[in-house]
Amino acid sequence: MPDSSPILALPYLQAAQAQKHVTHNEALQRLDLLVQMRVAGFAAETPPDLPQEGELHVLGASPGGVWAGQGGKIAAFLDDGWSFLDPLPGWRAWGIAEQELRLFDGNIWRAASGGHDNLPGVGVNTGADMVNRLAVSAPATLLSHEGAGHQLKVNKATAGDTAALLFQSDWSGHAEIGLAGEIDFSIKVSPDGTSWTEALRLDATSGLAGGAAVQAAAADITPGRLMRADYGYGPGNLLGAVAQSGGLPTGAVIEQGSNAGGSYTRWADGTQICWQVLDLGSITGRGNGTTTQPYHTADNNIWTFPALFSAPPVVSNQTRVDTAIIEDRFTVGTIGTPSNSQVPAVRAMRLSDSADAADALGYLTAVGRWF
Repeated sequence: MPDSSPILALPYLQAAQAQKHVTHNEALQRLDLLVQMRVAGFAAETPPDLPQEGELHVLGASPGGVWAGQGGKIAAFLDDGWSFLDPLPGWRAWGIAEQELRLFDGNIWRAASGGHDNLPGVGVNTGADMVNRLAVSAPATLLSHEGAGHQLKVNKATAGDTAALLFQSDWSGHAEIGLAGEIDFSIKVSPDGTSWTEALRLDATSGLAGGAAVQAAAADITPGRLMRADYGYGPGNLLGAVAQSGGLPTGAVIEQGSNAGGSYTRWADGTQICWQVLDLGSITGRGNGTTTQPYHTADNNIWTFPALFSAPPVVSNQTRVDTAIIEDRFTVGTIGTPSNSQVPAVRAMRLSDSADAADALGYLTAVGRWF
């Protein structure tokens, strides 16, 4: 039979041993130290000046003083002297300085619980598994600040992986928000957890929006979709240069302008209106005031449109002569055949035989299309 126990090295009482109480007391003393063991601290290097009876220290690799050469052992102050014990794997000790329970694994003393790092899983009111390594079953989960802001970070390994929040009903997914297989941010929805629609996508580079919830093209009028700024109209683009492609507007809604030929307004639907007030010269410039040769202005007045039409427009010429006699003001306007750029032979003709030679004004309007 050996002289001591294999785990705690407690001395055994021998059959013919004298003073058995000495051996018994030594075993009790060792038990008192090792059972429910607590040490002053771990990795101690310097012996205390005034150690207390029964005081324990787990020594560091290279202690000094009376501990020299005892690195890694447990130093016990007994009977006014230091004894040294070799720890075995599985021994536990409470560190007073560290306020932590540690376990000797045969090499180092580590936190008995493993600490809070590298845990295989944590289940709060439920069980964790190898996929859901953090599982919480509760009415709510609170993540709060520590005096300033707070961030919740979801990280993925590569751009093709997924970092997202998945919202489920009865364990079937119906909405996913995050980086799903790309680096663009997206919101996806599903009626059954199998078929998914990308409702909204925000491009990571440009920040622009796309997806089923956003207009796909200028002609897209699908009910319920959000209108894109470049496909719709507002204060910023209602007025400006109109344009079109394939019959669809690509510019502003209303364009206005003026030049030597007068003023014009263009609409995005292709409608164009031009107008001008043209001095036609003396109302008696031609004719002799008879019914066969009425007075009228010269024949060489031409109105060049301020903006081109795509085809000859409909032109009206309302004329006016300012004279003292009301009857002498009666005139009628005539025009030649318009083209898409001008109208020739703009005239005013008097309906009386008055020889008053006042100038006539032609109030001209042309209505047509610019495309």
